[in-house]
Amino acid sequence: MTTPRLSALSLLVSLCCLSLGAPAQAADFTGAWTTDATACNKMFAKSGGRISFAKDSELSGGGLIFQGKEIQGTGAACRIKTAKEDGEVTHMILACATVIMLSDMQFSVRRVNADEIFRMFPNMPGMETKYYRCPM
Repeated sequence: MTTPRLSALSLLVSLCCLSLGAPAQAADFTGAWTTDATACNKMFAKSGGRISFAKDSELSGGGLIFQGKEIQGTGAACRIKTAKEDGEVTHMILACATVIMLSDMQFSVRRVNADEIFRMFPNMPGMETKYYRCPM
């Protein structure tokens, strides 16, 4: 291969690697989220760097904990299998376990800002639940 062709090929490979290797900034949902922003202290506890649900947290409303590839609700523990961002919406497929079953589920979240999200229900247009990130 001639030097100009080799240089052009090298540039093309470099550009492809940069575009594939540097994804857009992904939404960061890490932390504790609740449907009632005033209930954070009743809903969550932090110990050893891990966030968990406080005792009787289900009496304080709904909540989610995002830690790495794990999402925990009051009734299920899930692992993110896949995630795809579409503008302000992040669509995920979760592998979830409850006390009675294992299942995969679709989970979609629309970001309002860094500390507010809406959980969307794909089969129920217009139905959303708002969550607030708790300062932990």
